[in-house]
Amino acid sequence: MDRSSVISLISETKTKNEYGVYQTVTSSRDVFCQVNSVSRTEFFEAGRNGLNPEYEFTMFAGDYNGEKVVKYNGETYAVYRTYYGRTDTLELYVERKGGTNGKGD
Repeated sequence: MDRSSVISLISETKTKNEYGVYQTVTSSRDVFCQVNSVSRTEFFEAGRNGLNPEYEFTMFAGDYNGEKVVKYNGETYAVYRTYYGRTDTLELYVERKGGTNGKGD
């Protein structure tokens, strides 16, 4: 499934409002990446740890700021692992799970 695409990296920060109450502020930004299926090895190793991997996104490492949520093709995914390559690339491994896709699955 090698193909270039755009994903949205979603970050959440907690800030105090004027009344001293913490609120979550969500922001997103789009980055270019290469979309790949996870390898068989990754699928089984992650499955042993209770994870359900769906995609691997390879992107420029400088574009990543530790975001834990990714939106791709209208679906929301949680980042469960990152891997910095030998060059200036980063691999994000993601899974769909309850709480990130708004469906309560």
